[in-house]
Amino acid sequence: MYKENICSIPVNDVFMPKDDCPMCKMRDMLEERKAEYVTGSAMMEPNVRIKTNEQGFCFRHFSMMVKLGKRLSNALILESHLKKISEELVPAVPKGKPDKKKMAALDTMLNDCFICRDIKQNMENMVRIVHAMWVSEPEFRQLYSEQPYICLEHFHLLMNVDQKGLGKSLQGFYEATSKLTGGYLESLCGDVTHFCKMFDYRNEGADWGNSRDSIERSVAFLTGNKIPKNDEPEVTDSPS
Repeated sequence: MYKENICSIPVNDVFMPKDDCPMCKMRDMLEERKAEYVTGSAMMEPNVRIKTNEQGFCFRHFSMMVKLGKRLSNALILESHLKKISEELVPAVPKGKPDKKKMAALDTMLNDCFICRDIKQNMENMVRIVHAMWVSEPEFRQLYSEQPYICLEHFHLLMNVDQKGLGKSLQGFYEATSKLTGGYLESLCGDVTHFCKMFDYRNEGADWGNSRDSIERSVAFLTGNKIPKNDEPEVTDSPS
């Protein structure tokens, strides 16, 4: 393998195992690090608290923060965030008509997230590194092509962020990425169709093949997020 550097190491870390979508694993890694940072060392950074008060967090990242951070840290973040909403946007004792500016500000907050913004920027930076590695490292091109699949969301991301960085390699990168996404999509179509056919009484006792978890794999492919194992319904061998 070629000589690694500080930029290529995290990319190699998610591509080397060759399981699942590597870009989903990259996002998960960045999210966990950011959630730990927000509920950890960032607690002492006023500029971070100002932003978290203004932007808030989506349910996914609130849940991650509660899971990974200390309860006091989460409570302190919520204390100042809730106070800002109460004092500036939704007063306990309203006067007059609804304030359009306040409603607009609340709408912005409800559709914002401090961690989402950070992850979006960092994922775009990681895509640029992937592009650069594809152009300069034949070993990485081979590793990239050996991935099981690239999910739909990250296919879009990989093909839309700063294509100029790929230069003359754009066609090869597109073909390799499309093969990973399109090939997996084709297999999913077949597995889901087979799953549906297994509920025909005429196929009772037939081989399920790879179709049993086709619903869960399809959701992961389409959304970039896996359904937790304990939420997966049991698939019986008998059509119903």
